[in-house]
Amino acid sequence: MQYRNFGLCSTGDMLKSALRGGFAVPAFNAYNMETIQSIISSARLTHSPVIIAISESALKYMGDDMLMGMISGAEIKPDERIALHLDHGSSVESCMHALDSGFSSVMLDFSKYDIDENIVATNTVARYAHARGACVESELGTLSGIEDENTFGTESAYTDPDAVYEFVKQSGTDSLAIAIGTSHGAYKRKSENEKLRFDILEKIQEKIPYTPLVLHGASSVPEHLVNEINEYGGNIQNAIGIDTAQLHFAATKTNICKINIDSDLRLATTAAIRRDMALAPEKFNPRKYLDSARNAVRDTCIFLIREVFNSANKL
Repeated sequence: MQYRNFGLCSTGDMLKSALRGGFAVPAFNAYNMETIQSIISSARLTHSPVIIAISESALKYMGDDMLMGMISGAEIKPDERIALHLDHGSSVESCMHALDSGFSSVMLDFSKYDIDENIVATNTVARYAHARGACVESELGTLSGIEDENTFGTESAYTDPDAVYEFVKQSGTDSLAIAIGTSHGAYKRKSENEKLRFDILEKIQEKIPYTPLVLHGASSVPEHLVNEINEYGGNIQNAIGIDTAQLHFAATKTNICKINIDSDLRLATTAAIRRDMALAPEKFNPRKYLDSARNAVRDTCIFLIREVFNSANKL
């Protein structure tokens, strides 16, 4: 099934527009009906391009047919500029499967492998994607942190600026995820003083000025959401995300054209459900607290679109 049949668009033109326009396209991770609805709603309310990112574990949880059924039911129109993206594809086969299912772009994450192996695998996926009008994202450098079984790492390594030109040239990748200090999960920094390595980013974009760059592991981990979770029975301690001022700078002043957000949406979901259950313990209709979660995720997406990524009204 082609992604165009679902009203989806490819990320190629979307990210090139961001490269020229001084904004970053948000890639929000979804894992059920409510998060998909929240992401689409936030895009429509802000007139922002948006990427619905689905990890392999989320795809396994929902199932191919159920996911694509929900995408079909959303009645997405091409001029809404909404893409469906496989996040952290672990193999060439999984990326091809996603493209055949109706995804409009895929990320092949071979960053842990030798660079030559990364190039060969990425080139294979790129040729398969391009033949279908779709796009591929790849990664150089590694991020630490844990989000799920697809994003698990204990070590990090910054992207080598001297390697990016030949990698992009030989691999055929459409965009490149880089490592400049972000990490997966809710525990991204040991202190508020840690900064992203914009010096490395500057060197990278000098080497590949026309390639859209991507930040993974860039959730801000809002303090009010962590506090709300803990207030209503949670136990999240010492969680520090990426400073929104740094993200805004990356989105508006550099070649970062796509920023991935997952943990913020998980926190918003959990905070809303914990609050509802604590304040109305006698109620047990799942639709009530899932509706609260849906609204909380939507509002979180809207804030990031308007205040951080500068992508509102950029269709």
